Amino acid sequence: MRPRVIPLVVLLLLAGLPRVLLAAEVPGRAPGAQPDGSVVLPNQWSLRPVGRQVEVGDFPAAIAMHPDGRHAVVLHCGYGPHELVVLDVARRRLVSRVRLEESFQGVAFAPDGGVLWVSGGAAETLLRFRFVDGALVPDGAVALRDEKLRGIPCGIGMNGAGDTLYVANVWGHSISRVRLDPAGGEPSIDELLLTAAAPAAGPAIPASADPSITKRAEALLERAVKDAPYPWTCVVDDRRHRLYVSLWGQAAVAVIDTAEWNVVARIAVEEHPNEMLLTPDGGRLFVANANRNSVLVIDLDAGRVSETLVATLSADAQPGNTPNSLALAADGTTLFVSNANINAVSVWDVETPGRARSIGFIPVGWYPTAVRLAHGGRRLLVANGKGVISDSNRNGPRPGYDSDAPTPDYIAGLFDGTVSFIDLPEEDGFEPQMRAWTARAYACRPPQVAEVFSAEEIAGSPIPSGSGRKSPITHVIYVVKENRTYDQVFGDMPEGRGDPTLCLFPEPVTPNHHALARQFVLLDNFYVESEVSADGHEWSMGAYATDFVERHWPLSYGHNARKKFPYPSEGTFEIARPAGGYLWDRAIAAGVSFRSYGEWVSNGPAPDAPGTA
Repeated sequence: MRPRVIPLVVLLLLAGLPRVLLAAEVPGRAPGAQPDGSVVLPNQWSLRPVGRQVEVGDFPAAIAMHPDGRHAVVLHCGYGPHELVVLDVARRRLVSRVRLEESFQGVAFAPDGGVLWVSGGAAETLLRFRFVDGALVPDGAVALRDEKLRGIPCGIGMNGAGDTLYVANVWGHSISRVRLDPAGGEPSIDELLLTAAAPAAGPAIPASADPSITKRAEALLERAVKDAPYPWTCVVDDRRHRLYVSLWGQAAVAVIDTAEWNVVARIAVEEHPNEMLLTPDGGRLFVANANRNSVLVIDLDAGRVSETLVATLSADAQPGNTPNSLALAADGTTLFVSNANINAVSVWDVETPGRARSIGFIPVGWYPTAVRLAHGGRRLLVANGKGVISDSNRNGPRPGYDSDAPTPDYIAGLFDGTVSFIDLPEEDGFEPQMRAWTARAYACRPPQVAEVFSAEEIAGSPIPSGSGRKSPITHVIYVVKENRTYDQVFGDMPEGRGDPTLCLFPEPVTPNHHALARQFVLLDNFYVESEVSADGHEWSMGAYATDFVERHWPLSYGHNARKKFPYPSEGTFEIARPAGGYLWDRAIAAGVSFRSYGEWVSNGPAPDAPGTA
């Protein structure tokens, strides 16, 4: 197993309190494999995935089912090399793979299964593959626009006749219509802009020796449009001559008349609508909303939302489930929803419109990104973006050591993504099995406060147990040290739960950090889920990284030669904002004053010029 590490360390200094040291006797679980076979993640959630796991590659993001149901194609498009992987559904094994220069999310079969269409990412193309006996054969590409422009083809839809493709251009804020020539000639392409002006990429700037500086500087030059739509995917409704487009950045679904080729309606949904699914009878459209905990049901005859499905593992759960993919039984009765940040698939009885019923949860791998049904609805396939492994990266970058030494464990490249093959019981056994799986999903939650501390300890804590309650804390100083883990700096402190063998900056090197930890607080049980600066800052300031950040940073870090995948974090793009806002938003709402000396603050053009937030 290749190890993994949390790339962010946080020091919290509490003013107005006597010296506090959170020591090793405070309960906590070190991330990694556990004696009971589970895997503890850096955020203290655990993995107990059901079914059989098949490794596919770096951050699997989408699954396309072949119409015959015998094969599935997985697109993995993370930091490392991008590929298409063909899986034999019956045998639950990988049968072939094809390397791609680059892609981004979009993959779809033609209705007859003979051709697979794939996003070409920043090359601004649709890649065409012939599907022959479980193998993908490259068969050219369709150029959607001049490669110098930025569109980034994302979700792909195709009409039932198989002669017209619709492509959501997530950074071009437009929809491409590709009408294929039955004689094999050049296709006809036209584009429908969904905003008044599509933002262009900023000018290139000289690269810095520090890649994180370069990425941030480039992001500042982005001509970002605050309310840009960021279309994610398309669903074709042949019967109504309509195309439904989820507007990732506008909490809406655009309705396009495919004959007149214009937007005829917008249906308000919730934040970050992404994958959508049409019922077999064409009457309802399910929409997953990743920045909330919801799936909305749109009554297409009425043109409005008729039902809201919310499934959480606790009654008071804040937005953070990240529902991002949908699968529906062929008879339209059962809906499966992948929830990335609780590592589970929620299951719904949706047979009767307006009376959906939650059936429970199925625990899967880390950060599920796609869910599909096969074998007549009896086998569930789930793509787990970050796999089923969590551990330290002992062979990662080591400042001060041999700078030319290879670092095979660089954090961004450690997503050994998998696909879970889960066999679903027949009708009589389905709900009893769901009860058992749901209990297992609940067991994967982080330890709850009441499970860790006694009532006396909770009552005596300086941390208020509820909103509006008193506390001796008068000021909080929050110090963030980027790109370093707890163990890399504090692993040598005997007072904490650290691993000294991972310590790169011991006390002789970082005396001030160690002094602050001893004088105020040592956060040896402060856990967070992040890999790099982009999602790390979001977690530190907002306790959440949106699907926009999670889907984009691997491309920004690893596939950005054309400068079309900007650094997605730290305030440049409104779509990156979590539903609950950031620490300063909460402070403003509570009437608490604050200052920021760096987070979300950009330096001025000269040393004496003021920064901007």
